[in-house]
Amino acid sequence: MRRISRLTRVAVGVASLALAATACGGTSSEGGGGDDKGLAIAYDVGGKGDQSFNDAAYAGLEKAKKEFGYKTADIEPTDGETDADKEQRLTSLAKQGYNPVIGVGFAYGPAMKAVAAKYPDTTFGIVDSVVEGKNVASLVFAENEASYLAGVAAAKATKTKTVGFVGGVDVPLIHKFQAGYEQGVKDTDPKVKVVSQYLTQTAEEGGFASPDKGKAAAEGQIEKKADVVYAAAGLSGQGVIEAAAKAKIWAIGVDSDQYKQEALAAYKDSILTSALKDIQGAVFALAKSVEDDKPLTGTHTFDLKSDGVGLSDSNPAFAGIAGAEEAVEKAKTGIVDGSIKVAAE
Repeated sequence: MRRISRLTRVAVGVASLALAATACGGTSSEGGGGDDKGLAIAYDVGGKGDQSFNDAAYAGLEKAKKEFGYKTADIEPTDGETDADKEQRLTSLAKQGYNPVIGVGFAYGPAMKAVAAKYPDTTFGIVDSVVEGKNVASLVFAENEASYLAGVAAAKATKTKTVGFVGGVDVPLIHKFQAGYEQGVKDTDPKVKVVSQYLTQTAEEGGFASPDKGKAAAEGQIEKKADVVYAAAGLSGQGVIEAAAKAKIWAIGVDSDQYKQEALAAYKDSILTSALKDIQGAVFALAKSVEDDKPLTGTHTFDLKSDGVGLSDSNPAFAGIAGAEEAVEKAKTGIVDGSIKVAAE
């Protein structure tokens, strides 16, 4: 499956920014460089250890720490926190001298807008949302394009002609995952049925942080004969993968290559593929731009054409799905050349 998972360079409006990293873990870290302070990230709901969204951001932080030899920080969210809590967290990091400061997740939008205006000499970044500001870089992704490829793979892999989608929270961002996935399935095989479910209406209810909710939702879809289940649910997706492994059906991971995640090793043989977002690359790119004294600002979209999103091919079993590699490659070509337009909602 040529270049499907090769997220090695992302066009973010600035040429020749090298991007790459894979890792997870930790709550705060320090490197060399005396009192110099560099990148700090504030996690989204679910925090570190989700083997997905937040861990991908931490991977970018670790790469920056290693390459630039400065102090870094990463801060966990709290249960039931408010925008004021997020604002306080970002303010604290900026006051301490960290630069850039990145909020991981759309929930940081209101807080980011308020804090960035108060610290004009600090570069801020936000993942998965657009925030206007002269010193803010909005790092957004074409999740619908990666999800389309996941839908193509699901349609090729299903034997029951029924596949599932589990969304963590019923919000526009996750609608993009669902829309792309459903379109990819239907464009590949109109006879395949997609059953979908959202775990919660708000993030505060635990939709991105409750593996038990994900497991129950997947079990319900499996009862409806789904034999491929795709989760866009952060930490909750671990429960979806567990349920799929128990039922001996396919799971499709999200954001990171979940086949390679150590915490999911017991279930890896059931993870057919993962829809990837190069969050680690985006985080590192922003850190590098600040280090080079050419800080990124404005909106930067990471899409399939720039290798900012994609589909993993780590599981050797994928090659055994008849016609899957060819269908995914054809779909990727169509999206990149514009002959396939992927819905975002």
